[in-house]
Amino acid sequence: MFEQSKNFSNLVGLSALLIAFSAAFFSVFGLSKLFAGAELSVIIMASSLEFGKLVAASFLYRYWDKINLLQKFYMTFATIVLIIITSAGIFGFLSNAYQGATVEFEKESTALIFKEDRLKQLQEDKVYLKEELQDAIEELPDNYRTARRKLREDYQPQISEINKQMIDLKGEIGELKTALVETGVDVGPVIYLARTFQTDIDTVVKFFIFVLIFVFDPMAVMFVISYNVALENRDEEEAEKLYVTEKKKRWWELYGEKKKEDTPMYTEKDEQRMDIIGQNGNDGIHYSEEPIELEADLDDLPDVDESAVIKKNNIEKGGVAGR
Repeated sequence: MFEQSKNFSNLVGLSALLIAFSAAFFSVFGLSKLFAGAELSVIIMASSLEFGKLVAASFLYRYWDKINLLQKFYMTFATIVLIIITSAGIFGFLSNAYQGATVEFEKESTALIFKEDRLKQLQEDKVYLKEELQDAIEELPDNYRTARRKLREDYQPQISEINKQMIDLKGEIGELKTALVETGVDVGPVIYLARTFQTDIDTVVKFFIFVLIFVFDPMAVMFVISYNVALENRDEEEAEKLYVTEKKKRWWELYGEKKKEDTPMYTEKDEQRMDIIGQNGNDGIHYSEEPIELEADLDDLPDVDESAVIKKNNIEKGGVAGR
């Protein structure tokens, strides 16, 4: 269980690091695009603020009960503001990426709309010329064939020019539609969603960007706090494991050694035997419960001085030893 908890806390820490680093990367480069005039300075400033934000979140969690009210208020407020700034940077980065991917698409779309409007206008002009020609012909008597032919000849160049322009426009529109299909591969899903919800592409993209920024950096901060919680729990588990180990060790040292000390070295029978040995003036080294048979070797016995023995007996009896 301890190893699983340790691995899980490491997993939480890795997730916090990856999300926080990704959010910081997008935010820093997004802010640098927003303030392109001082790009390097903005990158250094934003990176420092991103690192400080994560440290502030960890500090607030660890020392919430030890800091005063002013520190709590300011650091909490500063952390929230930095989260908003990071989210704004992410919005700028993703918006710039979206515009870079769709700028060609937008250009081609605009050109297509213009040419389609122009084609529609030419079609209306053609219809108007034909109606005007027909009205002029009907006003002439039937026997004015020459006049009628002259009217047709006058209107025909204009109608032919319009037809030529319409043919050219149709060809250009076809090419633009083909280019849009190729360019729209990158933004195809967005186009499909825009058509599904019956709205424009920009609205769909803005909605998804807002969804991302609302869960991106706040999730990074929450993972940092969660990692602190996991570390505290792991330290508690380590301390508990150490306590249990020490408790078992102390139990053995206290109770195990005491048990050894309580065990008598000699039995009651041994004590009685030692008392007898003490009364006899023996040190008991060679004494045993069973009799030991000794075989005396007369050759090994030392020689005794008989005169010294007689002198010792006379002294013990109170006499005077002879010279």
